[in-house]
Amino acid sequence: MIAAMAATTVPLPQFPPGFLWGVSTAAHQIEGDVAGRARSVWDAFSGEPGRIRDGSTADVACDHVARYREDVALMRDLGVDAYRFSISWPRVLAPGGLDFYDRLVDELCAQGVRPVPTLFHWDLPLRIEEAGGWLERDTAARFAAHAAVVAERLGDRVTRWITLNEPAEHTLLGHALGRHAPGRKLLFDALPVAHHQLLAHGLAAGALRAAGATDIGIANSHGPTWPASAEPADTEAADLYDILLNRLFSDPLLLGRYPDGFGELMPGGDVDADLKVISEGTLDWYGINFYQPTRVGAPRAEDVEFSGFTLPSELPFSVREIEGYPVTDFGWPVVPEALTELLVSFRDRYGDRLPPVVITENGCAYEGLDDQARIAYHDGHLRALHRASEAGVDVRGYFVWSLMDNFEWAEGYTKRFGLVHVDYATQTRTPKASYAWLRDALRAQRA
Repeated sequence: MIAAMAATTVPLPQFPPGFLWGVSTAAHQIEGDVAGRARSVWDAFSGEPGRIRDGSTADVACDHVARYREDVALMRDLGVDAYRFSISWPRVLAPGGLDFYDRLVDELCAQGVRPVPTLFHWDLPLRIEEAGGWLERDTAARFAAHAAVVAERLGDRVTRWITLNEPAEHTLLGHALGRHAPGRKLLFDALPVAHHQLLAHGLAAGALRAAGATDIGIANSHGPTWPASAEPADTEAADLYDILLNRLFSDPLLLGRYPDGFGELMPGGDVDADLKVISEGTLDWYGINFYQPTRVGAPRAEDVEFSGFTLPSELPFSVREIEGYPVTDFGWPVVPEALTELLVSFRDRYGDRLPPVVITENGCAYEGLDDQARIAYHDGHLRALHRASEAGVDVRGYFVWSLMDNFEWAEGYTKRFGLVHVDYATQTRTPKASYAWLRDALRAQRA
């Protein structure tokens, strides 16, 4: 692996007044207190041998339900404006489950940190999965009802909402390739999952609007797709990959249509009517989770291992390594300029249909408390974000993934993304060098 990039001591450029600085987490990855919620697809998935790299579960995770005051104090001392967390749908279904989020939101408000909840971050209740999950249209309606229940309880204090997190990854990894919960390997037969999640966004946005919400977004993952070469086979494969991981989820939201040829593949009798529900009046801003670009070429005759999971040879593309850049402990290339490229391409493609943009996740996996590589990563990406702003992209915020080390899905506890180190045996929190760097950078922004 190429060595991590070195951190810089040059101050960050100034972002505009009102720019939102935050940190992100997800319920299943940090909360623990498994007895206080219904079972989720991830509980079932983690219980199957070989699914999680280190054989672990999130039954305790970071014990956030018990330690949330300590964690909010870390955010307060860090100096962030906002905390993006997720509301566990399985917890909401349990008696008294929403009480925890009442307490969390109250504590955030008391400490001057704005609550920004995400209503779905991959932990579908197991009972809904057993009824067909995201393959069934009814799940979108159930999700809207979930949104209404949460908004009725928290809407007096929560003003900014996120409907879904990364429907592309949940479709690809959870339903097409089987690497994440619920573990389905449907390949292109997973397309209904994409449509029903987008429909769920639209219906949930309607429920939030009915409850008085005026500040709604979604957290979609995006990254530039780079062809492996200029050969037609590689460029065509890259174009298809770009549609599946990027445009399949942004075009319906921002243009009200699917990329050519994909609308007729979606389930339901009136996809055009669904697209109106998905796109019309559902977004006040657009969230982007960014981690890396992807190099893509023509399909290969054999399965390919990439970023910890297998890409089967029957896919009409193959993912290639990107050489010449530092890499994280996940093996992901560190390419800050790709964030500028992505945002400018969104501005060019969508024009005035693109609402203000918020980076809802950006982060990296590295070991150690003196995490200079993580400092360099965020420094580089914030400068890239500022360049996009200078190029005319209306960027309104940046959320670090993640506040603390946590249960990293199929990787278990083997990868650490946090600004705060968590000793999982003792639950001791220790701020890393990157925490101090961000704290000082935020003070400089406000000086």
